[in-house]
Order: sequence, then C-alpha cells, then structure tokens
Amino acid sequence: MKLKNNKKILIVFGTRPEAIKMAPLYHELCQSEPVEGQQSNFEVKVCVTAQHREMLDQVLDFFEIIPDYDLDLMQANQSLNSLSARILAKIDEVLSIEKPDLVLVHGDTTTSFMVALAAFHLGIKVGHVEAGLRTYNKQAPFPEEINRQITSRIADIHFTPTPQATQNLLKEGITQNSIVETGNTVIDALFWTSNKIAKTSFTHPEIEILKSIIPTDKKIILVTGHRRENFGRGFQNLCEALLTISDREDVSVVYPVHLNPNVKDVVYELLSNKKNIHLVAPVSYPAFVWLMQQSYLIVTDSGGIQEEAPSLGKPVVVTRTVSERSEGVSAGFSTLVGTDTATIIKTIDAILDNFTGFENPNNPYGDGDASKRIVDYLYNSFIK
Repeated sequence: MKLKNNKKILIVFGTRPEAIKMAPLYHELCQSEPVEGQQSNFEVKVCVTAQHREMLDQVLDFFEIIPDYDLDLMQANQSLNSLSARILAKIDEVLSIEKPDLVLVHGDTTTSFMVALAAFHLGIKVGHVEAGLRTYNKQAPFPEEINRQITSRIADIHFTPTPQATQNLLKEGITQNSIVETGNTVIDALFWTSNKIAKTSFTHPEIEILKSIIPTDKKIILVTGHRRENFGRGFQNLCEALLTISDREDVSVVYPVHLNPNVKDVVYELLSNKKNIHLVAPVSYPAFVWLMQQSYLIVTDSGGIQEEAPSLGKPVVVTRTVSERSEGVSAGFSTLVGTDTATIIKTIDAILDNFTGFENPNNPYGDGDASKRIVDYLYNSFIK
C-alpha cells in the first residue's frame, strides 16, 4: 500500500539526449532515502514517447531503464504538428491513469513541451530539468528554442544547470523560489558511463569495431550534426571543410552520420571513400563516450556535447551561429563558427596546431551531482 507521503513522479522523455540526461535522475530517485521501510520516498514511473526509436532504445538498455509506458510515436517523415498532436493526445491517457504528483520533463524537445502542456491542462505540477537555456532567436535552434521558452512558462519548478540559466529565468519574471540551480545531469551520465566502460569486465561490440577502424597515431576529429537549420547548404559547407582538413596527414575524421536523410544523403555523397575520413553508422551512447575520449577535438552542432566535452578536456568547434550553451563559449571550451567553410577550416587548423589544454579545466556545466541536488530538493519539498 502506498504511504500517504510517498509521492508519485512521472518522468517523460522521447529522444536519446533526453534519455541520457534523465537516466541518472531516474536512478537517483529510485534509490532515495527509504521511508518506514519503503524502497523509496517516491513512486517513480517512466513514460517514453519514442520521438526517437532505435537510438532511444539503446540508451534505455545501457542505463537499465524499463519504461512503464511506451507511446511508440515515431513515424517516418512526420511533421512537427502531427507529432505534437499525437503526443498531446497519448500523454493525456497516461496522465489520467497515473495522476502523478509531479511530471518531470527535460530540455527543449517537442515531447517536453507537449507533455508539460498536457500536465498543465490537468492541473499537475511540472518540473523542468535543464531549464533556462536561451538564444532568444526563435529560429535557432528550431524548434527547440520556442519549446524551451514555452515550457518555462508552464513549469512550476525550474532545475537550472548554470548561473546564466538562472539569470535568464529571473529576467523573464520567474520567481527565485521556484528555481533550483543544480548543474547539468548530463555530467552525471557522462561520469557514470565513463566508469562503466573503464571496467575490465565491460565489453561492447561497437567499441571493439571502432578500435579496429580508428588509427592510434593520428589526431582524431570527431564530427556530429543534426540541426534542421543546417540542412542543405550548411551540411554541404561542413563536408567541404572536412574534405580540406582530411588532406592533413596527422588527422583522421570520424563521423557517426545521423540517419535523417537531410544529413545522411549529403554526407555520404560528399565524403564517402575519402582518405582519412571514416563514416560510421550512429553509435550507442557508451561507444560515443569512448569516441569522445579518443578524440583530439569535436566538431558538432549538438548541445549535449558542448556540455560533456569540457569534462573530458576536449575543445569543441560548434557549427552554429548562436548557442544556448554560452558558458562554454565564454570559458573557451567551445568556439562558434557557423557553417562557413573557410571559418570551419581555419578554426580546426588552429586547434590542431596550437591546443595544449584549457587554462581552467573546471566544467561550467556541472560536477556530476546534479541528480542528487534535484532529488534532495524534491525530498525536502514533497516528503518532509
């Protein structure tokens, strides 16, 4: 029988990045201090929308999470409007069954925005993990910037990763007593993963394959890309820059290519069978962490990688004109280059020739205890 003060929390996510960042929080909630012999202070349920499918499943398996609800909403070439409508309708059923005390959503996805809206409609409190990041440009990242801003208007508790994120919310009129600054849970996930793959007993088929492909005597440039605003000319420019960089004998480019045809078709057309360039299928999270560890620098339009890389001592070249992760740029961990071919080449060459380490190695995005801080707050707010 559920104790009166044993609060029900529903965690909802739909994409691989969300799953990675929510996984350590899920485990921390499940392991929280017992009450009167109960296993946990919280009754924790997980719902996935499967906005991503295969990539999401890999993360769930690695982090040992079995969803209580799987809405399985992934469809080929679905529009944002149709996806939004289906999330809103399906999550309504789950919320009506579970009647949670709190729904936790993450970041800036369509899943997070729609789930927060559905919870609001039913009078259910919403906690927003990784709240307060902003570019204030509604087209970049698209649609994530607006997803995140509107979720902030709905949320009751804002778990911010950095002082800058906190200040963004305060400037927007969010009250201080609803903001909890925690660091970013992605650092928790990164440390958890690094420790797991470092164990001699751990084996992973993808990592073994990568070891057979990647040269050990060259500087590895790890590349990722998926942003809608870079579709077309942006990815063409990136590929042209990588072709020039690959002429250097001291480098090897490793590019796990996103499955979206707007990315995959361009990359494979321009970079297939080129010297010093290795195109591989998208890899699982542990394999990607291993790749980051092996890399000399990372070229990406991803937000999460900008947060993780400082903890690994890796410089990041960001192929975006604006970033909601401004802390890393200010601290010198990341460099914004947009998608201009010449700028990308110049920046990569400069890092390859001159980088010797960061002056201040402390990661502005966290120390690995974000999940604990969130659970401590929830314990003090809901249980005590």
